[in-house]
Amino acid sequence: MMTLEMLNLSIAMPEIFLLVLACTVLVVDVYLKDERRNVTYVLSQFGLIITLILISQQNPQSREIAFNGLFVNDLLATVLKYAVVLLVAVVFVYSRRYLQDRNIFKGEFYVLGLFGLLGMMVMISSNHFLSMYLGLELLSLSLYAMVAFNRENPNAAEAAMKYFILGAIASGMLLYGMSMVYGMTGSLNIVEVAVALDKIEGNNIVLIFGLVFMVIGLAFKLGAVPFHMWIPDVYHGSPTAVTSYIASAPKVAGFAMIIRLLAESMGSFQTDWQGMFIIMAVLSMIVGNVIAIAQTNLKRLLAYSTISHVGFIMLGLLAGNQEGYSAAMFYTLTYALTSLGAFGVIILLARKGFEAENIDDFKGLNQRSPWFAFMMLIIVFSMAGVPPTVGFWAKLAVLKAVVNIDMLWLALVAVFFSIIGIFYYLRIVKIMYFDDALDKSDINCTRDMQIALSANGLSVLLLGLYPAALMSICIAAFS
Repeated sequence: MMTLEMLNLSIAMPEIFLLVLACTVLVVDVYLKDERRNVTYVLSQFGLIITLILISQQNPQSREIAFNGLFVNDLLATVLKYAVVLLVAVVFVYSRRYLQDRNIFKGEFYVLGLFGLLGMMVMISSNHFLSMYLGLELLSLSLYAMVAFNRENPNAAEAAMKYFILGAIASGMLLYGMSMVYGMTGSLNIVEVAVALDKIEGNNIVLIFGLVFMVIGLAFKLGAVPFHMWIPDVYHGSPTAVTSYIASAPKVAGFAMIIRLLAESMGSFQTDWQGMFIIMAVLSMIVGNVIAIAQTNLKRLLAYSTISHVGFIMLGLLAGNQEGYSAAMFYTLTYALTSLGAFGVIILLARKGFEAENIDDFKGLNQRSPWFAFMMLIIVFSMAGVPPTVGFWAKLAVLKAVVNIDMLWLALVAVFFSIIGIFYYLRIVKIMYFDDALDKSDINCTRDMQIALSANGLSVLLLGLYPAALMSICIAAFS
């Protein structure tokens, strides 16, 4: 018979292994010379493959609780963990040559990346406000250090400082909201909080204030308007390898945090947080799509594009039902994959002494490399929501969820601003295919980068042709 301790350890085995891996990489890297730094990279990737195997072996038929209610394992957690580990592994593949060219190929990048991943996995499996907050802070502290990773770049230091100050304020807001909910319910356990809130009748002003502060903290972490100020500066100031990390996996963890904190614990207050989400979703789509038109820097353009996509994710969440949550999950997973591909192409075109971060740097990409121009075309079309890419089905799913709760006007607003967004996406396509190349040099690409980027682009197309496979998993996660 399995003891309680053994059950706890088996449920959290991927997290325990990842912690050991991060500590091992940290110690091993100390004894490596710069020319042998590839050992750190190989060790990190090998460890991530084992983590994926450990996650895939966990196939919870029901909701498993461990560590006195601090930790939960269910199908939602398993799917989202698998996604974040896979995304981080691809980020590491994309980043290697980029870091080598800039003499910042250090073990700290992988250590911070692994600790950030551990924070995300803890967030995804949290069944308690305290474990949720600890996971969030572990991720946040790793990201602050990663943004300032290139110490010789003043833009990176400035971005890290802004991110740190605003992130500290947002964390304070979230913690203050949690403390208010704790004061009224007497518990920090998500299930116990939900039960206590169901028994409270009428409007409770303290709980409403607690909810508002929690939503502010969550909106900042996701990057919704009006808490989006950090996104363009951090995306632009960070090394592109770090930007690709920030733009992908943490979005999945942020989605999990909203589901655990709002859908699972504050479900009885849905009408209150739904109103806030409507305002933030509309503002995010307006600000993201309109300001992106004026951008000439591709990283800033993708930052504002992210803000508009967060608005779409919120459309699914505010529906407040199984259909809405599964649509938002589908959108989050596919957007993280697509965003990672876009930054992968930027890293591909960058080389020693040159950052390919302006839109003009993509001029004539089809003349230089028809294959990678085609990959970028698929990615851009997916972001714009053009069929047959997966972005079309993701947008359709959240719009359908909103229409089904009798908010047709909100769906029409989303469609209108999506049409505006198509303009700046098509500008990238026009520059790649119809302008003459300013830089006619060959694109040098390592074999692993070539395979990863091709797989990334083709998976966006494949998921668009067969969206039912991933969508059925997302629906099952909320059944």
